[in-house]
Amino acid sequence: MWTTATFVTFTHTHARTHTHTHTHTHIEAGTQEEINSLSSTIIDKCGEDTEVTIPKLRKPRMIIRNVPLDISVDNLEETILDQNLELNMTLGEIDARFKFRSKRGQVNMVIEVGSETRKKLVHRKLKIGWLICNVDDYLVAKRCFRCSRFNHRHQECRGEETSPLCAGGHKLKDCKAPAEQYKCIHCMVHNKYNKDEIISENHSLLDRNWPSTQAVIAKYIQNTDY
Repeated sequence: MWTTATFVTFTHTHARTHTHTHTHTHIEAGTQEEINSLSSTIIDKCGEDTEVTIPKLRKPRMIIRNVPLDISVDNLEETILDQNLELNMTLGEIDARFKFRSKRGQVNMVIEVGSETRKKLVHRKLKIGWLICNVDDYLVAKRCFRCSRFNHRHQECRGEETSPLCAGGHKLKDCKAPAEQYKCIHCMVHNKYNKDEIISENHSLLDRNWPSTQAVIAKYIQNTDY
């Protein structure tokens, strides 16, 4: 798995003009040793005008499926610890983030954990209340509900309303397009700028099996501490 290092070069002060130039360079390295070596080399060569920043990997998120209705964000961890003693877990290892109801009416809980706790839980079955609940990695491409682009939320969006089903200029809830008219806005943009690498765009953006969504999920995995 690749580790991402971001090297930020900034604040070059010119004696006469007193202007500041900010240059940002992003470099990916394969191992932590390579990142440390690159960091040292850049600082040695560029001096005090350069700051090296290595982003921290995010904690893994997991989904617990079909939790009982009476389980909340506040009592989930205590319930898991009390009913699954064989895991040898301590208070504070599980940070319950939110729960949601699936299209089938199933209540799921999303938790945030450390890498070691994830290893204990992944693909396990937990006893919670009177139910046995499956646990998996929670891998979701963050998508703006306004423009349907990835990696930002609608509160930050400056784009136009775009349906994730047909790429038309309307909300998802208003989309009436049949499946044969689905279009992926991301694959359409890719084809516009990559004439030699045309990919199919005749699918919904919500289809996780297509390259645009898979690329975002792969990047998410890459920047997570698994």
